Amino acid sequence: MDRSYGRALRSMNDRVNTCIVKCVDMSEEMQQEAIAVSTTALQEYNIEKDIAKYIKKEFDKQYGPPWHCIVGRNYGSYVTHEVNHFIYFYSGQTAILLFRSG
Repeated sequence: MDRSYGRALRSMNDRVNTCIVKCVDMSEEMQQEAIAVSTTALQEYNIEKDIAKYIKKEFDKQYGPPWHCIVGRNYGSYVTHEVNHFIYFYSGQTAILLFRSG
């Protein structure tokens, strides 16, 4: 698992996003997609549950189910995930955990 602490990723249009990846086991392309989808969700929705639902459904469509998504500012987690299908990052002060398991 690549532990890229404090690394900022660039979005698809090459402008720096305020996303900091904390832990990742996912291709670079999939990471970029996770950040792009999350950015859209954060712009469109205000409720964390709705943000998580949007991200999960987009990844289910694009990469096949079952994806799981947790969004929030203060939570702990310990999960099992499929190899190459995990990312944990911050967008601003909001943490996003996205992984496939099942």
